[in-house]
Amino acid sequence: MSDVNPILSGSAQSIAAYQDAIKQSTQAVVEWLKQPEMYQGKTVEQLRERISLNFTSQGLGNQAAIERAVEYFLKDSLLVHHAQCVAHLHCPSLVISQAAEVLINATNQSMDSWDQSPSATIIEIKLIEWLREQVGYAAGDAGVFTSGGTQSNLMGLMLARDAFFARQGHSIQQDGLTGDLSKIKVFCSESAHFSVQKNMALMGLGYRSVTQVKADAFSRMDLADLKDKLAQAKANGEQVMAIVATAGTTDAGAIDPLADIAALAAEHQIWMHVDAAWGGALLLSEKYRDFLNGLELADSVTLDFHKQFFQTISCGAFLLKDARHYELMRYQAAYLNSDFDEEAGVPNLVSKSLQTTRRFDALKLWMGLEALGKKQYAEIIDNGVTLARDVAEFVKTQPHLELVMEPQLASVLFRFRPQSDDIAFVALLNQRIGDVLLASGSANVGVTEADGVTCLKLTLLNPTVCLEDVKVLLASVKATAEQLLKA
Repeated sequence: MSDVNPILSGSAQSIAAYQDAIKQSTQAVVEWLKQPEMYQGKTVEQLRERISLNFTSQGLGNQAAIERAVEYFLKDSLLVHHAQCVAHLHCPSLVISQAAEVLINATNQSMDSWDQSPSATIIEIKLIEWLREQVGYAAGDAGVFTSGGTQSNLMGLMLARDAFFARQGHSIQQDGLTGDLSKIKVFCSESAHFSVQKNMALMGLGYRSVTQVKADAFSRMDLADLKDKLAQAKANGEQVMAIVATAGTTDAGAIDPLADIAALAAEHQIWMHVDAAWGGALLLSEKYRDFLNGLELADSVTLDFHKQFFQTISCGAFLLKDARHYELMRYQAAYLNSDFDEEAGVPNLVSKSLQTTRRFDALKLWMGLEALGKKQYAEIIDNGVTLARDVAEFVKTQPHLELVMEPQLASVLFRFRPQSDDIAFVALLNQRIGDVLLASGSANVGVTEADGVTCLKLTLLNPTVCLEDVKVLLASVKATAEQLLKA
């Protein structure tokens, strides 16, 4: 054992070691934050060559281990707060979220049982109650914090599946899948998140169980096609287990017509889940909250806070409209959520989660809401949506830049359009623009497809970015394109 006890505890030695390690780490972060470059520009091959493990028998000690982490991890990390880092739904984080991480990590509470996380459990429950209120659900605490959208979507689909079979008198939990599974379908838009297919495969129903409904010109679920596909499914003897609507598609930020989809789901007695991992941020909006009208009609909802709520990764939530559906997944273990605890009203959140050991990520949202207040939070959320509209108008004025789709949330889809009718050439050019900008370390621009058109994507989550910053980026896009055309 080294002279300084490596375990965080209340001893004088441990506290001194903790303070030294945190001080060294935070000083390194401060210097990193000042870097002018978005990325140091190393390739996959260069990083493979550069990074090596150094696990010695005696250990290097805290100081040397931190120095190596700074050199080989921190210095080669992407500056997600940089004005030119706009490729993905990858947000810069609130300062208060960083402070919350210190408390979360030091206390190391585990959210599976109350006796491992007493105050944390109560805070999470109260936040779930508040989030339900924002959605428009009835008072209650049916919901749980998750690792993010994929896990929340899995919970929604799993409970939809189990409720579907329960209505037929069959318990999936007790007896497993049964019957002709090829007849069971889930509907979602062709613009929905890939986790729908991923989760259906995970649940044993496979990709073939997912029926994709056409999207309109704005990537929203097409209601006419949804009606046609529901009728077709009935004619084929198929049963629709769930309809997954999206509030904020990954590329276009499209929000499906939630109220209309809910009406169809109710008519056909189908579970409706809404993936609002991105668009759910508009729950706090002062300008665009009406975009989410109909969300309150869903049977379950996915929310993410490590997108436009600006929390550190990971931080998400799953909300369940009717608490009785939680019985479909409840499992009791004497050492975690015993009958005795339940009769005494002890809240053990393992009953509501797919995870057992789980971080107290809810603290970040709680501290963020208390630090900023609803008005300031609304302003930084609305900023991205408004900025996207301003950027789109600017793009329309620029020769050789073409707006591919009008923005809906905080993303702008556009492309560099040379004087060429060669679709493959134009597509490759835009792909290479994105690659060259990242390789240079100057910018990170998304490359995606919208209705078969390869385009560039600006995801404008950063509330410190303004139109002038985006103009600089667009100038880099044009300059890069011109260099590539000359070459």
